[in-house]
Amino acid sequence: MTLQIIENASLKALNSFGVEARARRLLTLDDAADVDRALEAIAGEPRVLVLGGGSNLLLANDFDGTVLRVALRGRRIVEQGTADRPTLVEAAAGENWHAFVGWTLDQGLAGLENLSLIPGTVGASPIQNVGAYGVEMVDRFDSLLAIHRGSGERRRFEARDCRFGYRDSLFKHPDGRDWLILSVRFRLARASDHVPVLDYGELRDELAARGSPAPLQVARAVIAIRRRKLPDPALLGNAGSFFRNPVVDRGTAEALAERHPGLPRYPADARARAIGDADEVKLSAAWLIDRCGWKGYRDGDAGVHARHALVLVNHGSATGAQLLALAERIARSVRERFGVLLEPEPTIVR
Repeated sequence: MTLQIIENASLKALNSFGVEARARRLLTLDDAADVDRALEAIAGEPRVLVLGGGSNLLLANDFDGTVLRVALRGRRIVEQGTADRPTLVEAAAGENWHAFVGWTLDQGLAGLENLSLIPGTVGASPIQNVGAYGVEMVDRFDSLLAIHRGSGERRRFEARDCRFGYRDSLFKHPDGRDWLILSVRFRLARASDHVPVLDYGELRDELAARGSPAPLQVARAVIAIRRRKLPDPALLGNAGSFFRNPVVDRGTAEALAERHPGLPRYPADARARAIGDADEVKLSAAWLIDRCGWKGYRDGDAGVHARHALVLVNHGSATGAQLLALAERIARSVRERFGVLLEPEPTIVR
């Protein structure tokens, strides 16, 4: 297909909050053969926003620049594994993440099941280092292929190149933002050889009712939990968890827990979690927000979900600016009460 270009384009259908915003120009890249043409089209453009599924984005204003929507498709098994060697799979950046996870399960592979129903695209998963229920994308990551928007250089990035952190990576920072991700590879175990990650009690309880920790059952359990807790963006505009769980030092966490009994906390690092020790501790942002009385709050059409304090929602016609103002009020109240800084997960266009 040819490169699609729309002037003065509405972005309402391209962001999961469903807020109205316009871009001066929208380019849709859905054919790998057009990558170089797309880069030529945005060359010299001072403002470029790369867009995947639009599920980790808050448009608080119109975008006076070019939006490059990556809609590349394709997935394949690169190298079959054995009992001792993982299978290498690859997906194009525009593939829907949840559909890709389901495809890996259909291939008899395991490792991504805890990340089922996370919204967004495969290409966005390493940018955010998505994670849920004890698993992060980096745990199964092999490499990614990206092209530099300025020079046109193509480069394969391995994990050590990507500076992965908690909901963080090189690609969220100034020295990495010019790399356009084209495809991502993962190393997955055969389902029959896989040891499930069941660190979260809620997931263990759900599986106990289902009677099997097989990867497909884990995926179904995760899907059931997420559907109970999180609203469907097709019905109620949202971007999932709006704030990251804050990470503090152990002394701060212990002092907070002494003043606020019941504060959920756990090691920020997976390795430390495995041995029960950590210098950095992750706190529950949802608990902090809930204790400040925000769950179920609504101001016009901008609100906080009634079942999950981490989820900001658009009840119909909220603007991005109204949702951002609400997020800032929430963060300010948490900082004033607990002395903890909440940072937003989504990219915010101001």
